[in-house]
Amino acid sequence: MKIGNVVLAIAGKEKGQLFVIVKLDDKYAYLSDGKRLKTVKPKKKSFKHIKLYGSEALSEDQVLDKNERVNALIRKFLSKKRSEHV
Repeated sequence: MKIGNVVLAIAGKEKGQLFVIVKLDDKYAYLSDGKRLKTVKPKKKSFKHIKLYGSEALSEDQVLDKNERVNALIRKFLSKKRSEHV
């Protein structure tokens, strides 16, 4: 997994929701949906509680950009991924 990948939460309160990885460390991925969980305050989730969702991803440069448009970009991208799945 890498920054910009789309993941599906498979456990916890967010089970079944899509997120974009905005930060990684040894044990956790930090996730954003662009709405409730913005890039400045992402959700910390263990790798065992998420799985990769498709091969399409946002670029690392887009995700690490420090302005409000990033959240709008993430919302739009996740919305497109959800509509493709249905």
